[in-house]
Order: sequence, then structure tokens, then C-alpha cells
Amino acid sequence: MTAETEALSLDAADAGHRDLFDVPPAQGGDYPEVAYFAGNSLGLRPTATRAELLEDLDAWAALGVEGHLDAARPWLPYHELLTGPASRLVGALPSETVVMNSLTVNLHLLMVSFYRPTRSRHRIVIEDAAFPSDSYAVRSQVAFHGYDAEDAVIRLRPRPGEDSLRTADVVEQLGGDVALVLLGGVNYLTGELMDIPTITKAGHAAGAVVGWDLAHAAGNVPLALHDWDVDFAAWCSYKYLNSGPGGLAGVFVHERHLGTDLPRFEGWWSTEAATRFEMTPESRPPASADAWQVSNPPIFSMSPVRTSLEIFDKIGIEVLRERSVRLTAYLEKLLASLPLQVITPTDPARRGAQLSLRVTGMRAGELSRRLRFGYGVIADAREPDVLRLAPVPLYSTYHDCWRAATALAEVMG
Repeated sequence: MTAETEALSLDAADAGHRDLFDVPPAQGGDYPEVAYFAGNSLGLRPTATRAELLEDLDAWAALGVEGHLDAARPWLPYHELLTGPASRLVGALPSETVVMNSLTVNLHLLMVSFYRPTRSRHRIVIEDAAFPSDSYAVRSQVAFHGYDAEDAVIRLRPRPGEDSLRTADVVEQLGGDVALVLLGGVNYLTGELMDIPTITKAGHAAGAVVGWDLAHAAGNVPLALHDWDVDFAAWCSYKYLNSGPGGLAGVFVHERHLGTDLPRFEGWWSTEAATRFEMTPESRPPASADAWQVSNPPIFSMSPVRTSLEIFDKIGIEVLRERSVRLTAYLEKLLASLPLQVITPTDPARRGAQLSLRVTGMRAGELSRRLRFGYGVIADAREPDVLRLAPVPLYSTYHDCWRAATALAEVMG
């Protein structure tokens, strides 16, 4: 049996759900479709998205303003269609979950409530390899409160010679001057899955608030935000959640913070729905995460999120995680003989659907271009020397993995 035949055999025995997605045509290589490994940057479009979005658009054409109440999916309560599946995906109560805005906007709105610095406790802990937007957000927050970002932001670095953080080293940095811990659930660069429950518990023991950026974790790994006692979390939906470029993001606020006197920025949609049209000047926020909404939801941006969340609700994140572990391990095996350093943890329990490769001999961007135009393999480059491959269990195949490894062997050979 050849390696390619083995890959095809594995696909027959362990099929994903590629038929639910529109896979782009290849711009090079011997196969009509791309082998797509950039779902940790932008997920593929579900085939159902176009038709369902057009249904919502057509309601506008047919009903005008009456679509708020009379559309097949009425616009006024539209965001509630996303709440249930989003809460189930991240292990939360519906009252703790809302889909709104974009990721960094949500992080800022949440830090209005949860970053309450004092002179003796004002530092924020993040990863040194945090996604730059998170770094910008926390630095601007501490500056807004009058503190020096160079001092107030603690950037966690791996031990010398290592690429990933150790949980014990993270916990060790959670001193009494830390007001907020804000880490990525899965690190965007290395693919490391953090020990969310252990770090959350340690942060609380140190007297800090603990929030999580789940941009690379939501739709990638099972989560239990409520049971883990996370204070708050936010995530985008255009990576593993396949809602399209700039798709609406999600928010989690633990129920123990709901209905309290936490400060929040408020607007039209942060007041309770039952009295919204009484048009009173004072907000009456509900005891739910909806209280963090500001503006009315953009229906045509919510539509693709709803379509995608229904796919996850039907298949189940636990089932997808099991296939993800098998698929990623297979890709790792194929890459083992190549002159590449895998900087993602080797333990499947410490990583998501991603292998990050440190390359030598050429820049990562050049390698990515050669894979795309020479072989029809789409990977994600982080300059200067990291190539990220995300075998997404919904639509990636074992044959895709074989194609990627074969292409890398030829290019790097």
C-alpha cells in the first residue's frame, strides 16, 4: 500500500464533513481542490451559508421594516437564535452567552467591567506570544487608567530553549499585584492549548480576575467555561467557526457576575427587551450577558454565524475533537522525517488542530507561496520562520495531510 493509498483508506474509514463546505479550486498541483490548512486563520464557507443569508436578505426586500417581527427569522430577537448553540459550544449557560461585535471590541467592553485597577493591584498577565491585537488592547487599557504599560503588562515567556509555556510557570507569575489574567486558550502561534481550569483557579486564588481569548479555541477544542469558573471570555467566529471574514464574535460572562453592579458601557440593546420600546432614558439591563450588548445586531452578519453554529450543534464538538486528535497525529507522523521543527506540543491534550513548523532555508511566506501555487496546498505563514498547518476536522482529510507532507518534502528537500 502506498502512502497516498493509505491516506485515502483512512478517509474512507474516518470521513469528516467536507461535503458541507465550499472548498476553493487549486491554483497549482495535480488536484482540482486545495488542501486547506488555514482554517485557524479563516475557515471555509459552509455551503448552506449563501442560501440562508439570501433568505434573510430577501426578507428585507419583501417586508422592509416589518421584517423585525414578520420575517421567517424575525430580526428583533435574531441574536437569540445564536445564543443556545454558542453556549453549548463553549460549555456555558445561555444566560452567560451572547454573540456581538468583533473580538477586540468585546475584550475592551469586558475590560471596562473586569479590569478595575488600584495602585497596589493593577498588572495584567498575557503571553509574550499573544496575538498582537490582545497586546494592543491590554496596553491601551492600562494606559487609559494612568499606568505605564511597560511595567503593568506582564508578558509570559517560555523557558530558554522551549516554545510553549508551562502551566506551573504561569501560576508562579500570578502575584498579589495582578488585577487581570488574560491569556489565549489556544496560542495562535504555537497551537498550545492552555490548562484553562488550572490557571483560572490559580488566578482566583491570587485575587485576580481571569478572562480568556478563545479565538483559536472556540470550535477547536471542548470548553467548559461555566464549570471552570472563568470570569469572562471572548472569541471570534471566522476561524474554526467558519462565519466569514470579520464575522461576529462571542462573549461569555459567568453567571455570578450577572445582575450585579459591575460597570458596563450601555446602549440600545443592553436594556431588557420587554421594555425596550418604552423609550425611557434609563437602561434596565437584564441579568444576562445580553446586558453587555450596545447596539442592535447586524442581521446579515449574524446569519453566517447562525448557519455555522447549527453545524457544530448537529455534529458535536466532542466528536470533532476526537477526529481532530487522529487527524493531527497523522499529519505529525508524516512530517516526522522532514527537516522541520514542530514547535507545537507533542502531547495531543496540550494542542488543538494545529501544527506550527519552524522552517529554515527560506522565509515562511515564500514557503507558503510555493506550496499554494506549486501544489495547491494552503498554509498560513507567520514571518519570519513559522508555517502553521491546521487540519480542521470538519473539512480536512487524511489525503490533504498526505498532500501537504509530500509537498513540503519536495520543497524543503
